[in-house]
Amino acid sequence: MHRSSGKSKNSKTSSAPKQKISYEKKADPAISEYSTSSLNWLRKAEFLMSAPKLNLCVEDTGYEVAFAGRSNAGKSSAINALTNQKQLARASKRPGRTQMINFFSLGNPDQRLVDLPGYGYAAVPEAMKIVWQKELENYLIHRKSLQGLVLLMDIRHPLQHFDVMMLEWAYSRHLFVHVLLTKSDKLNRGPASKVLLDVQQQLKKMKLNFSIQLFSSLNKQGLEELASIMAGRLNYTLDKTLDFDIDAIPEATEDDLDDEFIDQDQESEFNSENIDGNVDENPQA
Repeated sequence: MHRSSGKSKNSKTSSAPKQKISYEKKADPAISEYSTSSLNWLRKAEFLMSAPKLNLCVEDTGYEVAFAGRSNAGKSSAINALTNQKQLARASKRPGRTQMINFFSLGNPDQRLVDLPGYGYAAVPEAMKIVWQKELENYLIHRKSLQGLVLLMDIRHPLQHFDVMMLEWAYSRHLFVHVLLTKSDKLNRGPASKVLLDVQQQLKKMKLNFSIQLFSSLNKQGLEELASIMAGRLNYTLDKTLDFDIDAIPEATEDDLDDEFIDQDQESEFNSENIDGNVDENPQA
């Protein structure tokens, strides 16, 4: 007697892994092109100068975007990752190492990145902290070329006291802020996304309409998004050659102008003759 194995003839087909359907939106080619171009542009960054106080900073012209955040939030590492240069901004495991306002040009002295001294914890005397805080405040208030802030927060410790103070202060000054939740590689994807959502909701409760993203200098997560935002604030545009060059059109000569006037006179005479002819051929009833 034949016994059925209990499996259908199509058991192999049914047991085969189903192909996953992706519901992710395809990236807009124009946006992708701008992101890629922005990253390449930011890699032109060069160290310009360091200044301990506002009156010693580079001339206040053009456009600047400043990186701000607590000490050891990853400002220098983010700049190095963004510019693809390991030693452009000096990163250190010792919090508070960045003690000056550091300027980096982007192939043009009038387009700059700025690495600000970290606020909060720093292994320096209290008197020095007060001096740094005062100079940081002077820079943020009086710097006319400042187009906005990239505010970095460790994803494991977001919205600390000084972070909230900085956000509220920037809002009161109508200053653009883009928040980076750094070191996102320290959390798995699910927990990292949850922190992102939580911080977004907290900002909404505070009525702070600032943009925010996950970021990791280690695995390069979020580089293109950050590059696009930076480039937009720094007035960067894609280099596009015009298909039609208006300068290539030769200027009109006196002969051209004379011919134009002659043509206009002939057209006037022709119209006049037609009008007269029409009057003769169609007498009034």
